[in-house]
Amino acid sequence: MNPRFSILASLFLATFSQMHAADVVKSPGLPVRGLAVGPNATVLKDGKPYRGIGINYFDCFLRTLADSGDTTYDAGFVTLSAKGIPFARFCATGFWPRDMKLYQTDRAEYFRRLDGVVMSAERHGIGLVPSLFWSFACVPDLVGEPMDQWGNPQSKTHAWMREYVREVVSRYRDSPAIWAWEFGNEYSLSACLPNARDQRPVSHSDLGTPMTRSERDDVTFAMVRVAFAEFGKAVRTHDASRIILTGDSYPRPSAWHQEHENSWTPDTTEQFAEILTSANPDPICAISLHAYEDDHRRFAAAMEVSRKLSKPIFVGEFGAPGETPGDAEKCRQLLRAILDQGIPIATLWVFDLKSQKDFNITPGNARSWQLDALVEANAQLR
Repeated sequence: MNPRFSILASLFLATFSQMHAADVVKSPGLPVRGLAVGPNATVLKDGKPYRGIGINYFDCFLRTLADSGDTTYDAGFVTLSAKGIPFARFCATGFWPRDMKLYQTDRAEYFRRLDGVVMSAERHGIGLVPSLFWSFACVPDLVGEPMDQWGNPQSKTHAWMREYVREVVSRYRDSPAIWAWEFGNEYSLSACLPNARDQRPVSHSDLGTPMTRSERDDVTFAMVRVAFAEFGKAVRTHDASRIILTGDSYPRPSAWHQEHENSWTPDTTEQFAEILTSANPDPICAISLHAYEDDHRRFAAAMEVSRKLSKPIFVGEFGAPGETPGDAEKCRQLLRAILDQGIPIATLWVFDLKSQKDFNITPGNARSWQLDALVEANAQLR
């Protein structure tokens, strides 16, 4: 599809959805775009079984959001396309409240910049997994509420979330570049921490956060589950078929005990299964995991939950820092485990992110071999 036509069509649909915001988009006979859930916890693309390994391109939008003249994401998509890397996960809002100033003051310009990213991905044949609320503190901070309002569907936090979902999903749902919709990044890792008082979101008033935090900013699993479920409902209002993800990591090894006993006691396999199930509530339709270090050892247990729920696994992040042979072997071990366990989709961390030197992967640095490893992995999957 011509990328300009796709974006124009999306703009029309965005206007239409303002009048019919409660209507489900999909009608009989219309093509299913992006990724959909298949039988037995598999993934479908274009109606056919699909497996693929992509990469995180975290700041491809953030860089142009900060500087309208920075369109280096286009060169990045050229590189990924040349390597045959099929899709990328990225942050699709600002990280700090201050980053959303343009959205608040000039929404047309905000979306012109996001349009640029989507159009570039279309042009170069790259799929996208936009993570709409990467930082869990950003939206509550924007509307002047504490974190606990993620647990209140009637809150200003949820109203803002639903409005942004409406705008973004209805604008881009006709784009072939959009493969799935993701809520945020690793919300559950902050949930029910025994040392929650010391782990509250940082305060940087110059970046738009409140001056102080309180116990109402302590995240719980109950809050997170409500947020995930309400996000899923909001997306389904505007897109009837694409996979919806939480963006979560593996649950902490003590997650069940954190919620039930406020302790770091390690969970049993059964407790792990219970917490993983509850962390991916309907209409969330896939299980999100982030895998580092020895997390590949838990893939088999996660796959059991996946098959039981008929929800495919998306490993939204995996990788290992450093440049030594030992570091490289850790990354290869995770990649092999993803392939061997039959996990349908995964994304390596992270492409062209200068701020994360130990993880940064570019075509010209010492970690460039990982791009070639993805090429080989995708060839094997095909």
